[in-house]
Amino acid sequence: MNAEVARKVTPRVLSLLLLAVGSWLTAGGVWLVSLGGSLYYLLSGLVTLIVALLVWWGHLLGLWLYLGLVVATLVWALAETGLEFWLLLPRVGMPLGLAVLIVLVLRPGTRPTSGVGTGNACWAGISVIATAIAVLTTAYFGSGESGVLQAAHFSLPSTPAQASAANSADAAQWRHYGRTQAGTRYVPSDQINTDNVHQLQVAWRYQTGDRPEAYPQAHNAYSFQATPLKVDDSLYLCSPRNIVIALDAETGQERWRHDPDIDASSVYMLACRGVSYHETPAADGVCSRRILVATLDARLIALDATTGERCPYFGNGGEISLLDGLGEVKPGYYLVSSPPAVVGDVAMVGGFVLDNMSVDEPPGVVRGFDVSTGQQRWAWDTGRPIEAGPWQSGQPYTRGSPNAWSLFSADEAPGLVFVPTGNATPDYFGGQRTADQDRYSSSVVALEASSGLVRWAFQTVHHDLWDYDVASQPVLVDLQIDDELVPALIQPTKHGEIFLLDRRNGEPLAAVEEQAVPRGTVPGEIYSPTQPASVGMPSLTPAPMTEKDMWGATALDQLWCRIAFQQLRYEGKFTPPGLDRSLSWPGNNGVTNWGSVSVDESRKLMAVNSSYMPLLLKLLPRDEAPPGEQISFDERGVPISPQTGTPYAISTERPFMSPLGVPCNAPPWGRLSVIDLNTRELLWQRPLGSTRDVAPLGIAIPGAFNQGGSIVTRGGLVFVAGAQDDYLRAFDINTGEQLWKGRLPAGGQATPMSFVSTRNGKQYVVIAAGGHQYMQTTIGDYVVAFSLPE
Repeated sequence: MNAEVARKVTPRVLSLLLLAVGSWLTAGGVWLVSLGGSLYYLLSGLVTLIVALLVWWGHLLGLWLYLGLVVATLVWALAETGLEFWLLLPRVGMPLGLAVLIVLVLRPGTRPTSGVGTGNACWAGISVIATAIAVLTTAYFGSGESGVLQAAHFSLPSTPAQASAANSADAAQWRHYGRTQAGTRYVPSDQINTDNVHQLQVAWRYQTGDRPEAYPQAHNAYSFQATPLKVDDSLYLCSPRNIVIALDAETGQERWRHDPDIDASSVYMLACRGVSYHETPAADGVCSRRILVATLDARLIALDATTGERCPYFGNGGEISLLDGLGEVKPGYYLVSSPPAVVGDVAMVGGFVLDNMSVDEPPGVVRGFDVSTGQQRWAWDTGRPIEAGPWQSGQPYTRGSPNAWSLFSADEAPGLVFVPTGNATPDYFGGQRTADQDRYSSSVVALEASSGLVRWAFQTVHHDLWDYDVASQPVLVDLQIDDELVPALIQPTKHGEIFLLDRRNGEPLAAVEEQAVPRGTVPGEIYSPTQPASVGMPSLTPAPMTEKDMWGATALDQLWCRIAFQQLRYEGKFTPPGLDRSLSWPGNNGVTNWGSVSVDESRKLMAVNSSYMPLLLKLLPRDEAPPGEQISFDERGVPISPQTGTPYAISTERPFMSPLGVPCNAPPWGRLSVIDLNTRELLWQRPLGSTRDVAPLGIAIPGAFNQGGSIVTRGGLVFVAGAQDDYLRAFDINTGEQLWKGRLPAGGQATPMSFVSTRNGKQYVVIAAGGHQYMQTTIGDYVVAFSLPE
């Protein structure tokens, strides 16, 4: 193509591009305005159509008009978002790019143009483009991954030297999932601290061999969520297929492994969060020190901690079946992914019941077993009527009752175990639930470890219709309140409220209010008129979603997201599901999930990693739902769960995506916050992680969806991975500044742990790096340890 032809064809091509863009903006803008949305897209579409004609004719007025649109767009975008780069970019980026093309096509010397002031128009174009770029540049450097959203600076309290020596021995052990039964994940060592953490390097790496390619016939989703235990000089962990492994803590060398050869054929997600440890005081010999693992095929197995051999006097050949007494259990309907809680000589186990399949699902019973023999001691039937009295051996459990799938914590002094509960099945219609099934739903419940009797219960959601089950481990800490040292319990929730309770009786230590919530109109449903709000604690619940919170890669798909949002029924956090499409915000993945929170026990600072993903819901009348009791998919690939036994199936669409495959809700999608438990104030909050490893071209948008937990150390650090990029990070707990990040060989969707070696005295930070297929992170089978150089 010669130059003359190019000068004629190029404006035509640009004009057609502007025509296409303007047509969608105009048509979509009319649609959006009809739904009560913004006028901007309609007006910008009309201007773009006029400019398309003017460019076709080679008229400079087209350039002037489009420059005016860019200026108006910049003003509008700043009014909606402020100087937030990743929110400005989809609004401003496309008009800015088109303005550059128009300037290039209509600049002097490229072709004959009509109109006056050609030179002035080009200089004006350059000025407008430069201004827009300057605004974006300023926003980029002011709101990147390192931007702390809110900060309050304070001095670290001094710690007596003798305390450091006393704590070094304590820091050598990590005997429970949360280091102690309190679940604080606090490491009483300051060997790694804010001054030297930047020197951390890989000390060793280990591979379990449990990865998808090792099982080519399997079709399970894969996630490596384990937090190792550290007892004496060994680490103990489980792989996604419940393979239990013992490692030398200092070198990462394997000492033994036990493969229970689970039947995972019906398990949709492979996950094992950890194992439990118990030792019999003043005893010696086989299994005086034992490891317990609960499996995805519902067994509880006891292993000798030294050799990995099965404990011969535990159950039958070292295992018991957790299916005993549950009645009919269809394949995949019941599994255990969290480690037992052990108090005294009782091992307590809950279980996961598959969501939204039927009202007639396995019981959500919590059971206590003799840690030495495997004999059942007691059962807490979460749906049992109060008038029936405590469960007695041989009696059936209530089917479809609330389950307890996550991690328990315990206080050995009063002999209590604290259990976070889920919902009676199914989640999104509860018209058939009895008062007994609702009583302990979405609650934290204190049980007597020796008997399973309920001491107290606190409900975080009444008649839960949103799958806001309590996923986070309760965390125990003692707080100074009104000159009294009070035993407290912190209960994070999926919907972002953090409840602070007296763990002696379950009474709130921070004010809780019952607030009015919307009520639905679905025939046969029951609605709670109020829901509890923890008004005495900082809330991590996201602000109510509005149209301006919609995002997208460009203005075009952002318009699509705005239209889609305006078509949804949304009445705030507790918008009840209905026969139309509704928005659940936050969605059922939760603001917090099983990663819970970590607490600096000395300074009473709490670190919380949080996520923000909406969920779209629609109840389908039974005659419109796919037949059978299995998960189906509609024409868009959205899953439909049957909820058999109710009048409705449920469509659950997650995440809320634009046609270009990016989230419709604006970033950040993940944050890290620190809250002062003494003053009950948010000290700082910042984006956590980035999209580097999941976005096209490695684009690193700050604040990624995350799963897993954090730890805090006496050295003033918060260690956390969990995000969709493959990094373990360290933050200054005082300021929120990121001090270090270490590249992982796979996704770090697990909670790290740390210990001081009993042999060489070095502090290590260890994390399972195996990824999470649903989060699209890198899959692997690694355990990685970091330490300071010699």
